[in-house]
Amino acid sequence: MIQHFRRFPDFSKYCVAATATVVLILGLGILPALAQTITSDIFGGLRYRYIGPPGNRTAAVVGVPGDPLTYYIDASSGGVWKSADGGTTWTPVFDDQPAQSIGALAVAPSDPNVVWAGTGEAFIRSNVSIGNGVYKSTDAGKTWKHMGLEKTGRVGRVAIDTRDPDIVFVAALGHCYGPQKERGVFRTLDGGKTWEQVLFADENTGCFEIAMDPNNPRILFAGMWPIVIHTYGRESGGPNGGIWKSTDGGDTWQRLTGHGLPEPPVGKVGLAVAPSNSQVVYALIETGSPNRGVLWRSDDGGENWRVTSYCRLLNERPHYASRIMVNPADEDEVYFAANSISRTLDGGETSEVMRWSGDTHDMWADPKDPDRLMVSDDGGAMITLNRGRTWQRVNLPIAQMYHVAVDSQIPYYVYGGRQDGNAYKGPSTARDEEDSWEPPHTVWEATAGGECGFVVPDPVDPNIVWGGSYNADLMRVDYRTGHVQTVHVWPESIYGSHAAAARYRFNWTFPIHISPYDHDMVYAGSQFIHRTAAGAGRSSART
Repeated sequence: MIQHFRRFPDFSKYCVAATATVVLILGLGILPALAQTITSDIFGGLRYRYIGPPGNRTAAVVGVPGDPLTYYIDASSGGVWKSADGGTTWTPVFDDQPAQSIGALAVAPSDPNVVWAGTGEAFIRSNVSIGNGVYKSTDAGKTWKHMGLEKTGRVGRVAIDTRDPDIVFVAALGHCYGPQKERGVFRTLDGGKTWEQVLFADENTGCFEIAMDPNNPRILFAGMWPIVIHTYGRESGGPNGGIWKSTDGGDTWQRLTGHGLPEPPVGKVGLAVAPSNSQVVYALIETGSPNRGVLWRSDDGGENWRVTSYCRLLNERPHYASRIMVNPADEDEVYFAANSISRTLDGGETSEVMRWSGDTHDMWADPKDPDRLMVSDDGGAMITLNRGRTWQRVNLPIAQMYHVAVDSQIPYYVYGGRQDGNAYKGPSTARDEEDSWEPPHTVWEATAGGECGFVVPDPVDPNIVWGGSYNADLMRVDYRTGHVQTVHVWPESIYGSHAAAARYRFNWTFPIHISPYDHDMVYAGSQFIHRTAAGAGRSSART
Protein backbone atom coordinates (compact mmCIF):
# COMPACT_ATOMS: atom_id res chain seq x y z
CA MET A 1 0.00 0.00 0.00
CA ILE A 2 1.01 3.63 -0.38
CA GLN A 3 1.40 5.72 2.73
CA HIS A 4 2.17 9.38 3.05
CA PHE A 5 3.31 11.85 5.67
CA ARG A 6 0.46 13.91 7.07
CA ARG A 7 0.47 17.23 5.29
CA PHE A 8 0.69 20.55 7.07
CA PRO A 9 -1.96 23.29 6.66
CA ASP A 10 -1.74 25.40 3.54
CA PHE A 11 1.26 27.71 3.81
CA SER A 12 1.24 29.26 0.33
CA LYS A 13 0.45 32.72 1.82
CA TYR A 14 3.81 32.59 3.58
CA CYS A 15 5.81 31.91 0.38
CA VAL A 16 6.98 35.51 -0.12
CA ALA A 17 8.07 35.90 3.47
CA ALA A 18 9.74 32.50 3.42
CA THR A 19 11.64 33.40 0.26
CA ALA A 20 12.88 36.63 1.81
CA THR A 21 13.94 34.73 4.91
CA VAL A 22 15.89 32.19 2.84
CA VAL A 23 17.64 35.04 0.99
CA LEU A 24 18.48 36.67 4.29
CA ILE A 25 19.86 33.43 5.70
CA LEU A 26 21.96 32.89 2.60
CA GLY A 27 23.24 36.46 2.79
CA LEU A 28 24.27 36.04 6.40
CA GLY A 29 25.93 32.72 5.77
CA ILE A 30 23.72 31.03 8.36
CA LEU A 31 22.40 28.18 6.14
CA PRO A 32 25.47 25.90 6.49
CA ALA A 33 25.32 26.16 10.26
CA LEU A 34 21.58 25.50 10.25
CA ALA A 35 21.98 22.44 8.04
CA GLN A 36 24.40 20.90 10.51
CA THR A 37 21.78 20.96 13.25
CA ILE A 38 19.06 19.15 11.29
CA THR A 39 18.56 15.60 12.61
CA SER A 40 15.95 12.90 12.24
CA ASP A 41 14.33 14.13 15.46
CA ILE A 42 12.87 17.03 13.48
CA PHE A 43 10.55 14.56 11.75
CA GLY A 44 9.37 13.00 15.00
CA GLY A 45 6.11 14.92 14.87
CA LEU A 46 5.14 13.42 11.53
CA ARG A 47 3.19 10.21 11.22
CA TYR A 48 2.08 8.07 8.32
CA ARG A 49 -1.48 8.07 7.09
CA TYR A 50 -3.18 5.84 4.57
CA ILE A 51 -4.09 7.49 1.25
CA GLY A 52 -4.90 4.40 -0.87
CA PRO A 53 -5.45 2.69 -3.20
CA PRO A 54 -7.86 0.05 -1.88
CA GLY A 55 -5.92 -3.09 -1.00
CA ASN A 56 -5.90 -6.65 -2.06
CA ARG A 57 -3.81 -9.74 -1.59
CA THR A 58 -4.19 -12.24 1.28
CA ALA A 59 -2.61 -15.67 1.75
CA ALA A 60 -4.32 -17.30 4.76
CA VAL A 61 -7.65 -17.13 6.58
CA VAL A 62 -9.10 -18.75 9.67
CA GLY A 63 -12.03 -18.30 12.00
CA VAL A 64 -12.89 -19.47 15.49
CA PRO A 65 -15.01 -22.65 15.34
CA GLY A 66 -18.57 -22.04 16.45
CA ASP A 67 -18.04 -18.27 16.71
CA PRO A 68 -19.51 -16.47 13.68
CA LEU A 69 -18.10 -13.13 14.84
CA THR A 70 -14.37 -13.84 15.02
CA TYR A 71 -12.08 -14.11 12.00
CA TYR A 72 -8.41 -13.62 11.16
CA ILE A 73 -6.93 -12.67 7.81
CA ASP A 74 -3.26 -12.59 6.95
CA ALA A 75 -2.00 -10.15 4.40
CA SER A 76 0.64 -11.30 1.97
CA SER A 77 2.71 -8.28 3.00
CA GLY A 78 0.57 -6.51 5.59
CA GLY A 79 0.52 -8.57 8.78
CA VAL A 80 -2.49 -10.10 10.53
CA TRP A 81 -5.95 -8.55 10.78
CA LYS A 82 -8.79 -9.52 13.13
CA SER A 83 -12.54 -8.96 13.12
CA ALA A 84 -14.70 -9.44 16.21
CA ASP A 85 -18.00 -8.40 14.60
CA GLY A 86 -18.50 -10.90 11.81
CA GLY A 87 -16.22 -9.20 9.31
CA THR A 88 -17.77 -5.72 9.39
CA THR A 89 -14.71 -4.00 10.85
CA TRP A 90 -11.08 -5.13 11.01
CA THR A 91 -8.13 -4.26 13.23
CA PRO A 92 -4.43 -4.76 12.45
CA VAL A 93 -2.96 -6.86 15.26
CA PHE A 94 0.55 -7.57 13.95
CA ASP A 95 1.93 -4.17 12.97
CA ASP A 96 4.56 -4.08 15.70
CA GLN A 97 6.29 -7.24 14.42
CA PRO A 98 9.29 -7.14 12.06
CA ALA A 99 7.88 -9.69 9.59
CA GLN A 100 4.74 -8.74 7.65
CA SER A 101 4.51 -11.50 5.04
CA ILE A 102 2.29 -14.20 6.52
CA GLY A 103 1.84 -17.63 4.95
CA ALA A 104 -0.21 -19.57 7.52
CA LEU A 105 -2.65 -18.94 10.37
CA ALA A 106 -4.06 -21.38 12.92
CA VAL A 107 -6.36 -21.18 15.94
CA ALA A 108 -6.01 -23.91 18.57
CA PRO A 109 -9.21 -26.01 18.48
CA SER A 110 -9.08 -26.52 22.26
CA ASP A 111 -8.31 -22.87 23.15
CA PRO A 112 -9.36 -20.03 20.80
CA ASN A 113 -7.05 -17.63 22.63
CA VAL A 114 -4.05 -19.44 21.16
CA VAL A 115 -3.31 -18.22 17.63
CA TRP A 116 -0.24 -19.01 15.52
CA ALA A 117 1.13 -17.15 12.49
CA GLY A 118 3.73 -18.62 10.17
CA THR A 119 5.63 -16.02 8.16
CA GLY A 120 6.72 -16.11 4.53
CA GLU A 121 4.51 -17.23 1.67
CA ALA A 122 4.45 -20.76 0.32
CA PHE A 123 2.36 -19.63 -2.66
CA ILE A 124 5.28 -19.16 -4.99
CA ARG A 125 5.59 -16.62 -7.76
CA SER A 126 8.51 -14.46 -8.83
CA ASN A 127 7.91 -11.77 -6.23
CA VAL A 128 6.73 -13.04 -2.85
CA SER A 129 8.42 -12.32 0.45
CA ILE A 130 10.10 -14.68 2.87
CA GLY A 131 9.57 -14.53 6.61
CA ASN A 132 11.47 -15.07 9.83
CA GLY A 133 9.75 -18.02 11.48
CA VAL A 134 6.62 -18.35 13.58
CA TYR A 135 4.73 -16.20 16.08
CA LYS A 136 2.26 -17.08 18.82
CA SER A 137 -0.48 -15.18 20.60
CA THR A 138 -2.10 -16.43 23.82
CA ASP A 139 -4.61 -13.57 24.09
CA ALA A 140 -6.50 -13.93 20.81
CA GLY A 141 -4.17 -11.71 18.79
CA LYS A 142 -3.70 -8.78 21.16
CA THR A 143 0.00 -9.49 21.66
CA TRP A 144 2.47 -11.75 19.85
CA LYS A 145 5.73 -13.46 20.67
CA HIS A 146 8.31 -14.73 18.21
CA MET A 147 8.73 -18.48 18.73
CA GLY A 148 11.75 -19.26 16.57
CA LEU A 149 12.35 -21.18 13.33
CA GLU A 150 13.92 -18.03 11.91
CA LYS A 151 15.51 -19.74 8.90
CA THR A 152 12.47 -21.66 7.66
CA GLY A 153 11.83 -18.96 5.06
CA ARG A 154 8.27 -19.82 4.08
CA VAL A 155 5.65 -21.52 6.25
CA GLY A 156 2.91 -23.29 4.34
CA ARG A 157 0.87 -24.59 7.27
CA VAL A 158 0.66 -24.53 11.05
CA ALA A 159 -1.25 -27.54 12.44
CA ILE A 160 -2.25 -27.57 16.12
CA ASP A 161 -3.19 -30.72 18.00
CA THR A 162 -6.97 -30.78 18.44
CA ARG A 163 -6.65 -31.67 22.14
CA ASP A 164 -3.41 -30.04 23.30
CA PRO A 165 -2.57 -26.46 22.21
CA ASP A 166 1.10 -26.97 23.12
CA ILE A 167 1.61 -29.57 20.38
CA VAL A 168 2.17 -27.76 17.10
CA PHE A 169 3.51 -28.79 13.69
CA VAL A 170 5.00 -26.38 11.14
CA ALA A 171 5.35 -27.05 7.41
CA ALA A 172 8.60 -25.35 6.42
CA LEU A 173 9.20 -24.82 2.73
CA GLY A 174 12.52 -23.01 3.17
CA HIS A 175 13.65 -19.86 1.44
CA CYS A 176 13.75 -21.94 -1.79
CA TYR A 177 16.64 -20.08 -3.40
CA GLY A 178 19.06 -22.97 -2.89
CA PRO A 179 19.87 -25.92 -0.65
CA GLN A 180 19.27 -25.58 3.08
CA LYS A 181 18.63 -27.82 6.07
CA GLU A 182 15.79 -25.81 7.61
CA ARG A 183 13.09 -27.49 5.52
CA GLY A 184 10.49 -30.15 6.19
CA VAL A 185 8.29 -30.61 9.27
CA PHE A 186 9.07 -29.15 12.70
CA ARG A 187 7.28 -30.04 15.93
CA THR A 188 7.02 -28.51 19.38
CA LEU A 189 5.59 -30.30 22.41
CA ASP A 190 5.90 -27.34 24.78
CA GLY A 191 4.12 -24.50 23.03
CA GLY A 192 7.12 -23.35 20.99
CA LYS A 193 9.80 -23.22 23.68
CA THR A 194 11.75 -25.94 21.87
CA TRP A 195 11.53 -27.41 18.39
CA GLU A 196 12.63 -30.60 16.69
CA GLN A 197 12.82 -31.37 13.00
CA VAL A 198 10.77 -34.54 12.70
CA LEU A 199 10.73 -34.87 8.89
CA PHE A 200 13.52 -33.95 6.50
CA ALA A 201 13.71 -35.32 2.94
CA ASP A 202 16.68 -33.45 1.46
CA GLU A 203 18.13 -29.94 1.20
CA ASN A 204 16.09 -29.09 -1.91
CA THR A 205 12.74 -30.40 -0.64
CA GLY A 206 10.46 -28.52 1.73
CA CYS A 207 7.00 -29.12 3.14
CA PHE A 208 4.02 -27.19 1.82
CA GLU A 209 1.12 -28.92 3.56
CA ILE A 210 0.36 -30.80 6.77
CA ALA A 211 -3.04 -32.48 7.04
CA MET A 212 -3.91 -33.61 10.56
CA ASP A 213 -6.68 -36.11 11.20
CA PRO A 214 -9.16 -34.01 13.22
CA ASN A 215 -10.45 -37.14 14.92
CA ASN A 216 -7.00 -38.55 15.77
CA PRO A 217 -4.25 -35.89 15.84
CA ARG A 218 -1.55 -38.54 16.01
CA ILE A 219 -2.21 -39.27 12.33
CA LEU A 220 -0.64 -36.73 9.98
CA PHE A 221 0.07 -36.43 6.27
CA ALA A 222 2.79 -34.16 4.88
CA GLY A 223 3.09 -32.90 1.32
CA MET A 224 6.77 -32.61 0.46
CA TRP A 225 7.72 -30.28 -2.39
CA PRO A 226 11.11 -30.12 -4.15
CA ILE A 227 11.38 -26.51 -5.30
CA VAL A 228 14.25 -24.20 -6.25
CA ILE A 229 13.64 -20.60 -7.33
CA HIS A 230 15.97 -19.03 -9.88
CA THR A 231 15.82 -15.54 -11.33
CA TYR A 232 14.96 -17.07 -14.69
CA GLY A 233 12.38 -19.58 -13.48
CA ARG A 234 11.52 -22.32 -11.00
CA GLU A 235 12.53 -25.96 -10.81
CA SER A 236 9.66 -27.92 -9.28
CA GLY A 237 9.67 -31.65 -8.71
CA GLY A 238 12.21 -34.20 -7.60
CA PRO A 239 12.75 -37.70 -6.29
CA ASN A 240 11.62 -36.96 -2.72
CA GLY A 241 8.45 -35.12 -3.59
CA GLY A 242 5.18 -36.73 -2.56
CA ILE A 243 3.18 -37.79 0.49
CA TRP A 244 4.58 -38.84 3.86
CA LYS A 245 2.50 -40.21 6.76
CA SER A 246 2.92 -40.48 10.51
CA THR A 247 0.72 -42.51 12.86
CA ASP A 248 2.55 -41.70 16.10
CA GLY A 249 2.23 -37.93 16.34
CA GLY A 250 5.23 -37.19 14.16
CA ASP A 251 7.81 -39.41 15.86
CA THR A 252 8.27 -41.49 12.71
CA TRP A 253 7.23 -41.01 9.10
CA GLN A 254 6.67 -43.35 6.18
CA ARG A 255 6.82 -42.23 2.59
CA LEU A 256 3.75 -43.36 0.63
CA THR A 257 4.59 -44.84 -2.77
CA GLY A 258 2.80 -47.08 -5.20
CA HIS A 259 -0.68 -48.29 -4.36
CA GLY A 260 -2.12 -46.01 -7.04
CA LEU A 261 0.05 -42.93 -6.42
CA PRO A 262 2.03 -41.44 -9.33
CA GLU A 263 5.66 -42.40 -9.73
CA PRO A 264 8.26 -39.72 -8.95
CA PRO A 265 9.29 -37.13 -9.77
CA VAL A 266 6.36 -35.06 -8.53
CA GLY A 267 6.10 -31.46 -7.43
CA LYS A 268 3.78 -29.61 -5.09
CA VAL A 269 1.27 -31.63 -3.06
CA GLY A 270 -1.94 -30.38 -1.43
CA LEU A 271 -3.66 -32.61 1.14
CA ALA A 272 -6.88 -32.80 3.17
CA VAL A 273 -8.50 -35.32 5.52
CA ALA A 274 -12.29 -35.45 5.57
CA PRO A 275 -13.51 -34.42 9.06
CA SER A 276 -16.67 -36.53 8.76
CA ASN A 277 -14.74 -39.67 7.73
CA SER A 278 -11.02 -39.79 8.48
CA GLN A 279 -10.52 -42.72 6.14
CA VAL A 280 -11.08 -40.37 3.20
CA VAL A 281 -7.94 -38.46 2.22
CA TYR A 282 -7.50 -36.24 -0.86
CA ALA A 283 -4.28 -35.22 -2.61
CA LEU A 284 -3.66 -32.64 -5.34
CA ILE A 285 -0.36 -33.60 -6.95
CA GLU A 286 1.69 -31.62 -9.47
CA THR A 287 2.78 -34.27 -11.97
CA GLY A 288 3.82 -32.11 -14.90
CA SER A 289 0.89 -33.20 -17.05
CA PRO A 290 -2.85 -33.63 -16.38
CA ASN A 291 -2.58 -36.89 -18.32
CA ARG A 292 -0.78 -38.35 -15.31
CA GLY A 293 -3.61 -37.27 -13.03
CA VAL A 294 -4.49 -34.26 -10.88
CA LEU A 295 -6.61 -35.42 -7.93
CA TRP A 296 -6.16 -38.62 -5.95
CA ARG A 297 -8.44 -40.10 -3.30
CA SER A 298 -7.89 -42.72 -0.64
CA ASP A 299 -10.77 -44.44 1.16
CA ASP A 300 -8.63 -46.39 3.61
CA GLY A 301 -6.60 -43.73 5.37
CA GLY A 302 -3.86 -43.47 2.75
CA GLU A 303 -3.12 -47.14 2.20
CA ASN A 304 -4.48 -47.23 -1.36
CA TRP A 305 -5.20 -44.43 -3.83
CA ARG A 306 -7.02 -43.88 -7.08
CA VAL A 307 -7.13 -41.03 -9.57
CA THR A 308 -10.51 -39.32 -9.44
CA SER A 309 -9.85 -36.36 -11.73
CA TYR A 310 -7.64 -35.36 -14.65
CA CYS A 311 -9.09 -31.83 -14.73
CA ARG A 312 -6.21 -29.36 -14.73
CA LEU A 313 -8.49 -26.58 -13.44
CA LEU A 314 -8.44 -28.18 -10.00
CA ASN A 315 -4.71 -27.49 -9.74
CA GLU A 316 -4.11 -24.80 -12.35
CA ARG A 317 -0.91 -22.87 -11.62
CA PRO A 318 -0.04 -25.19 -8.71
CA HIS A 319 2.95 -23.21 -7.38
CA TYR A 320 0.56 -20.38 -6.57
CA ALA A 321 -2.24 -22.44 -5.01
CA SER A 322 -2.83 -26.21 -4.43
CA ARG A 323 -5.12 -26.00 -1.42
CA ILE A 324 -7.90 -28.53 -0.72
CA MET A 325 -10.80 -28.12 1.71
CA VAL A 326 -13.30 -30.84 2.55
CA ASN A 327 -16.65 -29.71 3.91
CA PRO A 328 -16.90 -30.87 7.54
CA ALA A 329 -20.35 -32.37 6.95
CA ASP A 330 -19.75 -34.26 3.70
CA GLU A 331 -16.68 -36.27 2.70
CA ASP A 332 -17.62 -35.92 -1.00
CA GLU A 333 -17.97 -32.12 -1.00
CA VAL A 334 -14.49 -30.79 -1.72
CA TYR A 335 -13.19 -27.34 -2.71
CA PHE A 336 -10.01 -26.64 -4.69
CA ALA A 337 -8.08 -23.35 -4.69
CA ALA A 338 -6.43 -22.45 -8.00
CA ASN A 339 -6.77 -19.64 -10.54
CA SER A 340 -10.44 -20.05 -9.72
CA ILE A 341 -12.30 -22.13 -7.14
CA SER A 342 -13.61 -25.52 -8.20
CA ARG A 343 -15.98 -27.76 -6.29
CA THR A 344 -16.95 -31.39 -6.44
CA LEU A 345 -20.01 -32.91 -4.79
CA ASP A 346 -19.19 -36.52 -5.66
CA GLY A 347 -15.68 -36.98 -4.34
CA GLY A 348 -13.93 -35.73 -7.44
CA GLU A 349 -15.63 -37.74 -10.14
CA THR A 350 -17.06 -34.51 -11.54
CA SER A 351 -16.31 -30.89 -10.72
CA GLU A 352 -17.45 -27.39 -11.55
CA VAL A 353 -15.79 -23.98 -11.48
CA MET A 354 -17.41 -21.63 -8.99
CA ARG A 355 -17.46 -17.96 -10.03
CA TRP A 356 -16.57 -16.83 -6.56
CA SER A 357 -12.94 -15.91 -6.66
CA GLY A 358 -9.72 -15.74 -8.66
CA ASP A 359 -6.08 -16.45 -7.83
CA THR A 360 -7.30 -18.27 -4.76
CA HIS A 361 -4.92 -19.36 -1.99
CA ASP A 362 -6.41 -20.48 1.29
CA MET A 363 -9.80 -21.79 2.40
CA TRP A 364 -11.34 -22.47 5.80
CA ALA A 365 -14.56 -24.16 6.90
CA ASP A 366 -16.05 -24.00 10.38
CA PRO A 367 -15.98 -27.57 11.74
CA LYS A 368 -19.09 -26.75 13.80
CA ASP A 369 -21.02 -25.05 10.99
CA PRO A 370 -20.52 -26.51 7.48
CA ASP A 371 -22.28 -23.53 5.87
CA ARG A 372 -19.68 -21.06 7.16
CA LEU A 373 -16.72 -20.80 4.80
CA MET A 374 -13.87 -18.37 4.23
CA VAL A 375 -11.57 -17.81 1.23
CA SER A 376 -8.41 -15.79 0.65
CA ASP A 377 -7.35 -14.56 -2.77
CA ASP A 378 -5.57 -11.79 -4.64
CA GLY A 379 -8.56 -9.51 -4.16
CA GLY A 380 -8.72 -9.80 -0.38
CA ALA A 381 -10.92 -12.32 1.41
CA MET A 382 -14.52 -13.52 1.41
CA ILE A 383 -16.91 -14.93 4.00
CA THR A 384 -20.11 -16.88 3.44
CA LEU A 385 -22.65 -18.09 5.99
CA ASN A 386 -24.78 -20.03 3.51
CA ARG A 387 -22.29 -22.35 1.77
CA GLY A 388 -21.48 -19.99 -1.04
CA ARG A 389 -24.89 -18.72 -2.11
CA THR A 390 -23.83 -15.20 -1.10
CA TRP A 391 -20.50 -13.76 -0.05
CA GLN A 392 -19.23 -10.84 1.99
CA ARG A 393 -16.12 -9.34 0.37
CA VAL A 394 -13.41 -7.99 2.70
CA ASN A 395 -11.02 -5.29 1.45
CA LEU A 396 -8.18 -4.11 3.66
CA PRO A 397 -5.52 -1.38 3.25
CA ILE A 398 -2.87 -3.91 2.26
CA ALA A 399 -2.32 -3.18 -1.43
CA GLN A 400 0.97 -4.55 -2.74
CA MET A 401 2.50 -1.78 -4.83
CA TYR A 402 5.26 -2.61 -7.27
CA HIS A 403 6.55 0.95 -7.63
CA VAL A 404 5.66 4.46 -6.51
CA ALA A 405 6.05 7.73 -8.44
CA VAL A 406 4.84 11.32 -8.07
CA ASP A 407 4.16 14.08 -10.58
CA SER A 408 4.91 17.80 -10.60
CA GLN A 409 1.44 19.13 -9.76
CA ILE A 410 0.81 21.14 -6.60
CA PRO A 411 -0.50 19.32 -4.66
CA TYR A 412 1.07 16.33 -6.37
CA TYR A 413 -0.50 13.02 -7.36
CA VAL A 414 0.88 9.59 -6.45
CA TYR A 415 1.17 6.71 -8.95
CA GLY A 416 1.85 3.00 -8.67
CA GLY A 417 1.02 -0.45 -9.99
CA ARG A 418 -1.01 -2.68 -7.66
CA GLN A 419 -0.48 -6.42 -7.66
CA ASP A 420 -3.16 -8.23 -9.66
CA GLY A 421 -4.84 -4.94 -10.48
CA ASN A 422 -4.34 -1.75 -12.41
CA ALA A 423 -1.81 0.98 -12.27
CA TYR A 424 -3.41 3.67 -10.12
CA LYS A 425 -3.33 7.43 -9.74
CA GLY A 426 -4.50 9.29 -6.64
CA PRO A 427 -4.05 12.64 -4.88
CA SER A 428 -1.47 12.98 -2.14
CA THR A 429 -4.07 14.99 -0.22
CA ALA A 430 -6.49 12.06 0.02
CA ARG A 431 -7.82 11.74 3.54
CA ASP A 432 -9.30 8.75 5.30
CA GLU A 433 -12.40 9.13 7.41
CA GLU A 434 -11.47 10.10 10.97
CA ASP A 435 -8.07 8.46 10.53
CA SER A 436 -9.61 5.01 10.11
CA TRP A 437 -8.15 2.51 7.67
CA GLU A 438 -11.17 2.77 5.37
CA PRO A 439 -9.65 3.48 1.96
CA PRO A 440 -10.71 6.56 0.00
CA HIS A 441 -11.98 4.47 -2.92
CA THR A 442 -13.50 7.26 -4.97
CA VAL A 443 -10.38 9.37 -5.44
CA TRP A 444 -8.22 6.70 -7.05
CA GLU A 445 -8.43 5.93 -10.76
CA ALA A 446 -6.71 3.64 -13.24
CA THR A 447 -3.86 5.12 -15.22
CA ALA A 448 -1.28 4.03 -17.78
CA GLY A 449 0.25 0.61 -17.26
CA GLY A 450 -0.64 -2.47 -15.27
CA GLU A 451 0.06 -4.19 -12.00
CA CYS A 452 3.81 -4.73 -12.26
CA GLY A 453 5.09 -1.89 -14.41
CA PHE A 454 6.75 1.40 -13.73
CA VAL A 455 4.37 4.37 -13.93
CA VAL A 456 6.21 7.50 -15.08
CA PRO A 457 4.45 10.89 -15.14
CA ASP A 458 5.88 13.46 -17.51
CA PRO A 459 8.01 15.75 -15.28
CA VAL A 460 7.04 18.82 -17.30
CA ASP A 461 3.43 18.05 -18.23
CA PRO A 462 1.57 16.00 -15.57
CA ASN A 463 -1.28 15.46 -18.03
CA ILE A 464 0.94 12.89 -19.76
CA VAL A 465 1.61 9.56 -18.02
CA TRP A 466 3.56 6.54 -19.29
CA GLY A 467 3.13 3.06 -17.84
CA GLY A 468 4.36 -0.47 -18.45
CA SER A 469 3.14 -3.93 -17.61
CA TYR A 470 3.86 -7.57 -18.36
CA ASN A 471 3.90 -8.95 -21.90
CA ALA A 472 5.94 -5.87 -22.94
CA ASP A 473 2.85 -3.69 -22.57
CA LEU A 474 3.50 0.06 -22.77
CA MET A 475 0.81 2.74 -22.56
CA ARG A 476 0.54 6.51 -22.73
CA VAL A 477 -2.33 8.55 -21.26
CA ASP A 478 -3.17 12.14 -22.10
CA TYR A 479 -5.54 13.49 -19.45
CA ARG A 480 -6.36 16.57 -21.53
CA THR A 481 -8.12 14.42 -24.11
CA GLY A 482 -8.75 11.27 -22.09
CA HIS A 483 -7.01 9.20 -24.75
CA VAL A 484 -5.18 6.04 -23.75
CA GLN A 485 -2.70 4.83 -26.35
CA THR A 486 -1.06 1.45 -26.60
CA VAL A 487 2.50 2.22 -27.64
CA HIS A 488 4.22 -1.17 -27.63
CA VAL A 489 7.85 -1.10 -28.68
CA TRP A 490 7.15 -4.20 -30.77
CA PRO A 491 3.56 -5.43 -31.45
CA GLU A 492 4.14 -9.10 -30.72
CA SER A 493 2.92 -11.06 -27.71
CA ILE A 494 5.65 -12.92 -25.85
CA TYR A 495 3.29 -14.97 -23.67
CA GLY A 496 4.58 -18.53 -23.43
CA SER A 497 7.68 -17.80 -25.51
CA HIS A 498 11.11 -18.87 -24.43
CA ALA A 499 13.80 -16.23 -24.62
CA ALA A 500 15.27 -17.34 -27.95
CA ALA A 501 11.90 -17.00 -29.70
CA ALA A 502 11.28 -13.42 -28.61
CA ARG A 503 12.70 -10.64 -30.75
CA TYR A 504 12.76 -8.31 -27.75
CA ARG A 505 13.01 -9.83 -24.27
CA PHE A 506 11.18 -7.56 -21.86
CA ASN A 507 11.24 -8.31 -18.16
CA TRP A 508 8.06 -8.58 -16.08
CA THR A 509 8.96 -5.10 -14.82
CA PHE A 510 10.91 -3.34 -17.55
CA PRO A 511 12.47 0.12 -17.12
CA ILE A 512 10.90 3.31 -18.51
CA HIS A 513 12.70 6.64 -18.41
CA ILE A 514 11.92 10.16 -19.61
CA SER A 515 14.88 12.29 -20.62
CA PRO A 516 15.57 15.12 -18.14
CA TYR A 517 16.66 17.29 -21.09
CA ASP A 518 13.76 16.61 -23.48
CA HIS A 519 10.53 15.37 -21.92
CA ASP A 520 9.32 14.17 -25.32
CA MET A 521 12.18 11.68 -25.42
CA VAL A 522 11.16 8.42 -23.72
CA TYR A 523 13.26 5.29 -23.25
CA ALA A 524 12.25 1.68 -22.56
CA GLY A 525 14.47 -1.32 -21.91
CA SER A 526 14.48 -4.91 -23.13
CA GLN A 527 17.83 -6.52 -23.91
CA PHE A 528 18.17 -3.31 -25.92
CA ILE A 529 17.42 0.31 -25.11
CA HIS A 530 14.49 1.67 -27.15
CA ARG A 531 13.76 5.33 -27.72
CA THR A 532 10.82 7.35 -29.01
CA ALA A 533 10.37 11.07 -29.56
CA ALA A 534 6.67 11.01 -28.82
CA GLY A 535 5.92 14.71 -28.78
CA ALA A 536 7.62 15.39 -32.10
CA GLY A 537 6.04 12.41 -33.80
CA ARG A 538 9.38 10.95 -34.76
CA SER A 539 9.65 7.21 -35.26
CA SER A 540 11.06 4.89 -32.61
CA ALA A 541 14.49 3.37 -32.83
CA ARG A 542 16.79 1.22 -30.79
CA THR A 543 20.41 1.61 -29.89
